[in-house]
Amino acid sequence: MKIILAPDSFKGSGNAFQMAKAMEKGIRSVHPNAETVRLPMADGGEGTMEILVRASGGFFVAIAAHDPLKRMIEARYGVMGDGITAVIELAEASGLSLLRGDERNPLYTSTFGTGEMILHALQAGYRKFIVCLGGSATNDGGAGMLQALGMKLLDISGAELLPGGIHLSKLHSIDAANFDERVRASQFVIACDVRNPLCGEQGASAIYGPQKGASPESVRQLEGALKQFADVIEGHTGLEVVNLAGSGAAGGTAAALFAFFDAAMESGARLVMNQLRFDEFIRDADWIVTGEGRLDGQTGSGKVIEAVCASAAEQGIPVIAVCGSIGDDRAAAARLGLRACFPIVPGPCTLEDAMSHAEEWMEERISNIFSLL
Repeated sequence: MKIILAPDSFKGSGNAFQMAKAMEKGIRSVHPNAETVRLPMADGGEGTMEILVRASGGFFVAIAAHDPLKRMIEARYGVMGDGITAVIELAEASGLSLLRGDERNPLYTSTFGTGEMILHALQAGYRKFIVCLGGSATNDGGAGMLQALGMKLLDISGAELLPGGIHLSKLHSIDAANFDERVRASQFVIACDVRNPLCGEQGASAIYGPQKGASPESVRQLEGALKQFADVIEGHTGLEVVNLAGSGAAGGTAAALFAFFDAAMESGARLVMNQLRFDEFIRDADWIVTGEGRLDGQTGSGKVIEAVCASAAEQGIPVIAVCGSIGDDRAAAARLGLRACFPIVPGPCTLEDAMSHAEEWMEERISNIFSLL
């Protein structure tokens, strides 16, 4: 029996490598001679860089960079095994996980550190980039990233804007004279599963702002600031980013990447699968086991389980999902084409228990499932 193990990370509980290993232990406990293939997955969010770099035999580069509140930290970017592609994960320097709960305020957080990582990679000679957007603490439209690369964002008096999304409401003009010219000589691909526009009811501020600490009033202010940013971008480049699909990713960072980096957006999950040669490895598999923190209506929006199911369907391979929790939308599993889906928790428990026992309970649940197969 050949079984493919392709989970996403379970945020706050275990990364994709850990969850795949727990799955394998569960299978080995009941089918010690089964052929198992671990293919940890990601969809462009946190952890994508590590999977891409490790899968390709690449390496990591640690640098000093600013966190979302402009404090110095150590952050990493990756270099793929081809030796020419740099992988920038926004969460490394601009991620929500870098802040305490009482520090989360997207009015003032900045993507400056992400720009510093891109700058370091440019100085090191890299001209191909994969930028993984996910887990951001920011809602600045990528303004900090642009500033780190030499772009001046000016108010009506000609003064440069301070860091933070709220200050974009004062944006009057853009001075790109000192914007790093190596950006234009480089190729940028965005790995992301978000297709939200920059502004509006489904935009960056309204949908993701509250998750980053924004109050209803802050959401209103940030929405206005991003609209002003979009207007100035359009005047400067001719590109209308306000309603562009995906431009709202990472607090609007994708809008800046579209406008000034000529970036192309790809499904993060599909990009990872291509790098892993997923379709090749699953040939002749009897089962594929996948999973993520929660299976619900959002799972069919470019996330790992959806991508795995799509590839499996082409080869007629049944897929089982084991997740941290399963939402009320039971039809979601049917739409995805899952053969079955299970929560890892053995019964009623607190969220803290579920997160702290994720690997242990994953092993137990997989053992139970495969004892029946």
